[in-house]
Amino acid sequence: MVSEPNGPRPTLEAVAARAGVSRATVSRVVNGGAGVRAAVQERVRQAVTELGYVPNSAARSLVTRRTGAVAVVIAEPEARVFSDPFFGRQLRGISRELAAADLQLLLMFVEHRADYDRIGRYLSAGHVDGALMFSLHRDDPLPAMAERAGLPTVYGGRPDWASGTQGPRPLYVDTDNRGGARQAVRHLLGRGRRRIAVITGPLDQTSAVDRLDGYREALGTAEPDPRLIADGGFTAAGGERAMAELLDAAPDLDAVFVCSDLMANGALRTLRARGRRVPEEVAVVGFDDLEPAAWADPPLTTVRQDVEEMGRLMARLLLRLLAPGTAAGADAVELAPVITEARLVVRESG
Repeated sequence: MVSEPNGPRPTLEAVAARAGVSRATVSRVVNGGAGVRAAVQERVRQAVTELGYVPNSAARSLVTRRTGAVAVVIAEPEARVFSDPFFGRQLRGISRELAAADLQLLLMFVEHRADYDRIGRYLSAGHVDGALMFSLHRDDPLPAMAERAGLPTVYGGRPDWASGTQGPRPLYVDTDNRGGARQAVRHLLGRGRRRIAVITGPLDQTSAVDRLDGYREALGTAEPDPRLIADGGFTAAGGERAMAELLDAAPDLDAVFVCSDLMANGALRTLRARGRRVPEEVAVVGFDDLEPAAWADPPLTTVRQDVEEMGRLMARLLLRLLAPGTAAGADAVELAPVITEARLVVRESG
């Protein structure tokens, strides 16, 4: 008989009595312990279902030494995260994998420098089993915090910490940013464009650096015309501003590779305002192939990366780190960084 919704909460002892086993046996089954026969496990699970028993999470943590929670730390302000579809897609992939593993997601942002102390204290206090961190900047203290806490961690994006860490090489998931940028610029060159500008993201992030390097490689020069390079900060407003700077500095430009679709939408607004026809006068190629590419007018030629899959892969790597028998933070042979494919998608803007 299932307990009444407002009645007494079923206890471990009640489950043990219903299943005809000891309290310790019920505890082992409920907490995933070994050494219980399959038939006995089935009786216990049936009793749990019949009584509506819900394990006490605090008691369970004492047995398993697990919290059942994972911190997802995004080193950006909350407003930036919720205005950029990139983060939503990545979080969706992460959330689905963690939910399937019955783990809770704890989302943390960095609004101010003071937030690092708060996040560091939380991570080192044993509140979570592991962490997923992304959108980190070169001088970010988060990796060192995770290492000091001994916390299994997977990163989104190729690490390039200024000070380096003393532990095993970091586990991360990234896309082929450099290769994707090369595809974009070679496409523009193949369309006869010769004055190709670039709008980068912040150059203290490896994704922006790699895309700028791919741009340089495709042009075949280590030092392109500095008038053709502007930083858009990975935001739509930044893309709008950077495009204006480029047109002022190099009015003869005939194409622009924009290192995110969000910035590309801003760049298109500026081009329209300046009376530049796209793609007749200025061809535009973005990077991401997320919602802003569909919003663009004209539809945006862009480099596709599977952001949701990247989130899933990050979560899967962390789950493997947390699996029994894998030392926390160990650089096991089967665990290695993952680089996903970037592929050009041609539409009207380019």
